[in-house]
Amino acid sequence: MPEVTDPLLDLVRRHREPVVAQTIRSTVAAVIAYVVALVLSSQPAPLTAPLTALIVVQVTLFATLTTSMRRVNAVVVGVIIAIGFSSMVGLSWWSLGLTILASLVIGRFVRAGEFVPEVAISAMLVLGVARVTETALDRVLETLIGAVVGLLFNVLFVPPVWVQPASEAIEGLAGRMRGLLMSLSEEVHGHTSVAEAAERLHEARRLDHDIVQVDAALRRAEESLRLNPRVKEGMLSRVVLRTGLDTLEIAAVVLRTLTRTLTDLARARTEEPLFAPEIAAGLSELFVHMSRSIESFAVLITSQVSASAEEAEEQLVRELDASLGSREVVAHLLLDGVQEHPRQWQLHGALLAEIDRILDELEVEKRSTRLVEELDRQSREQREKYPLVDKLRGRLRLGRE
Repeated sequence: MPEVTDPLLDLVRRHREPVVAQTIRSTVAAVIAYVVALVLSSQPAPLTAPLTALIVVQVTLFATLTTSMRRVNAVVVGVIIAIGFSSMVGLSWWSLGLTILASLVIGRFVRAGEFVPEVAISAMLVLGVARVTETALDRVLETLIGAVVGLLFNVLFVPPVWVQPASEAIEGLAGRMRGLLMSLSEEVHGHTSVAEAAERLHEARRLDHDIVQVDAALRRAEESLRLNPRVKEGMLSRVVLRTGLDTLEIAAVVLRTLTRTLTDLARARTEEPLFAPEIAAGLSELFVHMSRSIESFAVLITSQVSASAEEAEEQLVRELDASLGSREVVAHLLLDGVQEHPRQWQLHGALLAEIDRILDELEVEKRSTRLVEELDRQSREQREKYPLVDKLRGRLRLGRE
């Protein structure tokens, strides 16, 4: 008998997922905003307050703060425009058109962002009533109530830190790259048809879509670390994950080029194996070590515990050393083969160059250098963007010393 699943129970089990958390938090905040607006507003149904809270409450505290500021800004600007037009011309078809045009243009100048249409909506709603001033004040008040409730809700009930989903997405991407390399390690043996080689090429191209999804998860994680009181080393976590994903993205691009090279070899050798048996054995071993290197690299950049990170780094160093050793063996075998049978020698050279590029991107010292450079760059940008905050931090450090 098939198991019957309760949608509510399923929702509870998935409460840590971003979409589920956003749904629950937005609903609660909107209801609270409506109750508060019923007490403070003169309107019988102050729906602008829950609407604002619904828009303002985001999955991260940083997004909530920026969204609330843009939303209030858009409503206030629209109300001011409506008051100005109503006092001069009143409501007609041409004044309505001028109001909408002015609202959309001014909304761009005041940097309302995605709430530019909200400027025009607020202006039209206020312009279309008889008691302009009273309606305008009510709309501003309800908007402020919704924004404040939404902001306080995320301050008191801080949204989760979405680092773990981003880490899992990165590990999933690395797992798919590892699987592709393992498939290549099997296909280099014996004869490989063009269709089989092309399938690996299409699989490598599908990694582009995976990278887009991982990037979205990482952006959400980066936002959740900003202004979050739960996080002490937010910048370090953001930089480690971002630079790690950049490395995997470069490796994925080179891996796609590598599969294209193997596909070209398959087209040129339709009646014979891709490689001689000893070369195929060396390449197979090399691809296995490369797949383990990518897996170890993903574990390294997503490990939150120092012991796990050290173990992953040691594993990565071992696999990279083994990969370089296998690469040297394959290079000598390919060179001997080219000297004896110089067909498609350029594809052999391209294959080695692509392998070298992937191994170089995964190199531990290069990763450390890139990490330090990115931390320095972001720290410098923060100091230049917020000089007063930087001075205050300096004085606090001096006071503690």
